[in-house]
Order: sequence, then structure tokens, then C-alpha cells
Amino acid sequence: MTSQKISFPRQHARTMRFTLGAPRAFTVSPDGERVIFLRSGSGTDRSGRLWVLDLPAGGTPKERVVADPGTLLGGSTERLSAQERARRERSREGSSGIVGYAVDAAAELAAFALSGKVYVAELRAGTARALPVPGPVIDPRPSPDGRRIAYVSKGALRVVGAEGDGDRALAEPEGANISYGLAEFIAAEEMQRSRGFWWSPESDRLLVARVDDSPVQRWWIADPAHPDRRPAEVAYPAAGTPNAEVRLFVVGLDGTRTEVVWDRARHPYLAQVHWSSAGAPLLLVQARDQQSQLFLAVDTETGATRTVHVDEDPVWLEIFPGVPAWAPDGRLVRIADEGGARVLAVGDRLLTGAQLQLQAVLDIGESDVLVSASAGEEAAEPEIGESHVYRVNELGVERVSEGAGVHSAVRAGGVTVLVSHSLERPGARADVLRDGKRIATVASHAEEPVLSARVHLTEGGARRIPCAVLLPEGYKESDGALPVLMDPYGGPHGRRVVAAHNPHLTSQWFADQGFAVVVADGRGAPGRSPGWEKAVKNNLVLTVDDQIEALHALAERFPLDLGKVAIRGWSFGGYLAALAVLRRPDVFHAAVVGAPVTDQRLYDTHYTERYLGDPAKQPEVYAHNSVLTDEGLSEAADQVRPMMIIHGLADDNVVVAHSLRLSSALLSAGRPHEVLPLSGVTHMTPQEQVAENLLLLQVDFLKRSLGLRG
Repeated sequence: MTSQKISFPRQHARTMRFTLGAPRAFTVSPDGERVIFLRSGSGTDRSGRLWVLDLPAGGTPKERVVADPGTLLGGSTERLSAQERARRERSREGSSGIVGYAVDAAAELAAFALSGKVYVAELRAGTARALPVPGPVIDPRPSPDGRRIAYVSKGALRVVGAEGDGDRALAEPEGANISYGLAEFIAAEEMQRSRGFWWSPESDRLLVARVDDSPVQRWWIADPAHPDRRPAEVAYPAAGTPNAEVRLFVVGLDGTRTEVVWDRARHPYLAQVHWSSAGAPLLLVQARDQQSQLFLAVDTETGATRTVHVDEDPVWLEIFPGVPAWAPDGRLVRIADEGGARVLAVGDRLLTGAQLQLQAVLDIGESDVLVSASAGEEAAEPEIGESHVYRVNELGVERVSEGAGVHSAVRAGGVTVLVSHSLERPGARADVLRDGKRIATVASHAEEPVLSARVHLTEGGARRIPCAVLLPEGYKESDGALPVLMDPYGGPHGRRVVAAHNPHLTSQWFADQGFAVVVADGRGAPGRSPGWEKAVKNNLVLTVDDQIEALHALAERFPLDLGKVAIRGWSFGGYLAALAVLRRPDVFHAAVVGAPVTDQRLYDTHYTERYLGDPAKQPEVYAHNSVLTDEGLSEAADQVRPMMIIHGLADDNVVVAHSLRLSSALLSAGRPHEVLPLSGVTHMTPQEQVAENLLLLQVDFLKRSLGLRG
């Protein structure tokens, strides 16, 4: 049990935000007899193990460990290659051991990488072994028939028999800047595509991405705390600069290859790939301005492509998990923005309307499509912060998940694993359903938090901005108005107002230090409507306006002292916090600015150009939406407010240059500020002691800045 003496900041860091020990990465076998998943041994154990939950017909479900890194490595220390560390950074994976796996079509055989080696596990027998192949290994995946494993090593795509026989390279890099079978930086960071090769359903060939990043500019990430170490070279495609060149090949097991042909000059982004027995390989390719995209079917003999569907949008087009894909009857399944709503389309039919805001396709069955969605603009109730699982077909829409919360699911063979978060309990509950009836719950070993989040979900202002409000434990109305801490992400792809307990724990801890904490998801945040998200085109700054609107509206109903308002955030939230105190010091009196994007020209192509266009064509748009320009602070007000800037020196996503240039601009303008550089820290949450002290230092800064001491 967790000692009650442990502080929340220490526990939060030690448990990796209470994710350790929780089951995740579920797969259901197509025969409905097994659920495969990852879980570490306890709430403080970072090493993931591969588990199977057996579901015998008429018997009692039973869990068993299939692969334990401690046993497989014999107690030796796990070693990661630079490429594997980069992959984990892109996916924000901070744990160790087995962090991902892939299975064959029958879910009988699993493959995973561990300490740079390929391991396979027979899921029925419960045995695991390493294969004698050259390393370091990245992303091993079994063929659908389970006879072979494809993997990447040193930029080459290789294949080996499941018994360790016949290892060979199918595609080898022609130069130092070329790789086969890996996702490029932009795909992994921004397009939700973490892989670079796909097996054919017949297991006789693969689609393989070839990435040449030689056109991409080079940046150098140094560690000033260790001047004896060479800086790391990073190929970083900043807005307006060249991207990596991505091509796609059909590669046979004998090494023969056929290039897949499409107009890469017009649609250079390879966003998604789908290859199933329901049809030809299906590609989603995007234009660089992301205002048009093609759904292409591939002729695997010639490499020619034919257009199945075209999407166009004058603002931008989103990419969604699980689509595009073929339904079993050969119809195209996609998510589209139509008539102001985000809907599910199967073939030429739209199966949902403005009552739902589609988020992802979870599974495509013979008679329905399983999706996740939030309440749309025409929903009967706003369902603030909720996401639910629905079955959709031509007959209508049926909700699968029950109770307010955030729900997702995995389904196969008549079995569904429904993962549910709610405000009432910490963590998540993973129920296993057969034909809609619960037959098991996958145990979680995650720790219980030492505090409980007391969240008021509401809406604020004329725009009905989704908000969460948290007050100190034991607060009474007679205590009077409280200093306010705005705690947003506040931007695209980052929903912070959610009907789940654990995401609000840090906000509650800040509230318990004597603040009224407000979390607001203004325009640009996902989960409401396409128009809500796309309102930030060319104007990310309006996210500050929405924070102010929510703040003032909530002050009419909650004990908020508008004379003492601070704001904190990380990444986009850090950018938002910096903008808030620089441009609206009449409202915001202090800011904690974490890993902020301060000059939009220094952030990556796919993300930044989606919202702000080409910097060469719209320099004024970039200047308005940046905290600083070459001339110094951009559009800053005269009044000076305290600012604490925090940044990891090893961050290769939002590089520390953003914060260093901000500090220089503040110094040139005569504005006092504090800078907290974090040696060896990337864009992810840092090490346990650092993470704990970061929270404590922020509280100290906020109280000093708002005059709350003495």
C-alpha cells in the first residue's frame, strides 16, 4: 500500500501520472478466446509485461504472464538505441520493458522488441524467446500467417522466420539519410502514423515506406551540463522548410520491389495506410497545405493507384485513427466534416449527424462500425468532457458505454474490451464483454492517488466554453474569494476538460495550495464541432480571448478573485500562458510558461502550416501568432508581469531555443523573469525528483508573484 506520508507531487511522478500498473494496449483474438495486453507489476514498476487473459467457453477467465522482461533479460539492464528512444519520445512513451507488441492474424503469435532484440511469444503456450537477428531492432511485426517476423534494423527492413531461420534484408538503405520501414518525424509526431511497413493479408509481400531525410535542415541538440558530449544531430522540418521525401514500395519476400506511384509533388504527405483482405491497399495522402487529400487504392502488381475518394476543405483536413479502411463488403469507411458536423461515412452514405462528433473508428464488423464520439452541436445534452463508444449501421446508432465518463474499446470475435474513466473513481476500469455482457474485468495494479479530484464541469460565457473548476479541499463560502490559477492546454488536439478523475489530479493539488483552479477548452480544442476546432485558422491568439471569457463568466458563479489571476501551461499551454501575460496583463498577473512555442517559424511543418499557412507567404500571420519575432517581443503590452520559464534542454520537439530567445527578448525589454533549465529533460515529464520539485517551485513562484505570503 502507498504510505499516506508520500506527497502527491512525488507519487504523481513516481507512478508516471498513475499509469504504471494499469493495463493497456489491448488486443482481442478473432476467435474471442484471448485478450492480450501490457501491464507492469505494480503502480511504481516501469517495466511492462505481456499478459494474456484467457476466456474459456463456459469457464472462468484467468490472467497469465506471457513475457516478463526481468526473466528474459536475466536481470541485465535494458539498452535502447537512439532510434528507439526517438520513437518513444514521439509516442510520449516513458515506461520501459515491453512497451508495444504486434500479433499475427489469429493472435496466436506476438512479437516485440526488448533491449534491441526481437522476441516472439506463443500466446497459447505462454512461452517467449529471442530470435538470433542483427540489432538493434525496431518495430517487429509478425506476418498474418505467423510464419515470419519483419523488423527494422539500422535503417533496413529485414525478415526472419518465426523459428529464427532465414534472416535477410528485403530493403537496405542506399545512404546514411535513408531508411526503410520507419515513420519519419512528421508522421510520428503529427500524423498519428508510428509505423513504416505493412504486411499483405496473404503474408507474401509488404508495403514499405522509404524515407530520405537529406532535404531536411539539421539542428543540433546539445547538453550544456555535459560539455564533453557531442551535440545530437536532429533532422527537424521547421515551418516553411523542406520535409523528408517519402516513397512507398511493394516489396516481395525475394526482395523484388515495385514503387507505388501517386502525385507526390501535389500530395507529399503519406498520412495513413490500410491493407486488409477486404480490398486493395488503401492510402491516404495529403497536400502540404492540408486542404485536399486523396484516398488511393494500390495495384500491387504495377504500383499504379486509382482515386477512390477526394476530400477538400478551405481550412484544413484532419486525420483520424482507424480510417480510411475497407468494410468487409468493400465500401470505403471514413470520417468526414460534412454540413458543419464530423460524421461517419460508409460508401456513399453518411451514418451519423450533428448529434455526434466522431473521434475515431475502433472496429469495422460485418454488420456495424464501432466508433468513439463526443456530443456534437445538436446533441440533446452537452455531455461536457465525455466520450462514448457507439455501434453504428444503416439502422441507427446505439451507445455501448454507460455512465458519464471517457470510454474507448477494442473488439473482435464477439468480445469487446471497454475501457472507462469517470470522475467518481481514479484510474480506468477495463471490462471484458461478450455479446454485451460483462464476463471479466482486467485487474489494474495502479496506485490510488493520495488525494481526490473534486471537479465541477460546466460551461462558461456566451460561447459555452467547456470548463472544469476545482476548489481547495474543505473550502467554505465564508472563506471568500480565492486567487485564480488558469491551468489550460487550450489548443488543438489537446482536450483537458474531460469527465475523468486522474487528469485533474494535478489541478486539484494546485487548488489545495489555496487556489481556485480553472481549466477551459476554448476554440481550437477537440471534441465539439469542426467549426469550433477550425476557428483558430490564422489566429491562434484567440485562444487567450476564450480563457478570459471563461474566467469572467465563471467569476459570476464561483469564488474567483479577479485581482489575483495566474496561468500555467506546457507546450501549447506554455505558449498560451506567455501570450496571456504579455498581451493581456490587465487580466493575468503571473505565468508559468513550460516548453512554449514562442516563434511559430521554429515549429514543425505539418502542425504549424495547418493553422498558419506558409511563413513565406504569410509573415504577418506568423508574427501576430508568435510571442516574439526577430525584432523582439511581438505586440506585448506595456505592463510587466512575472514569468517563470521552464524548458528541457534535451527537447527535440519544442527545442529550448524557443525559451532562450524569449528570455533574451524579455531581458532586452527590461522585463524581469525567471528561467528554469532542465538538464537532460525532453518534452515529456522529467525524472521523479525533478517532476516533484517542479510542482513545488511553481507554487512558490505563483504565491510570491501574486503577493500571497506574509
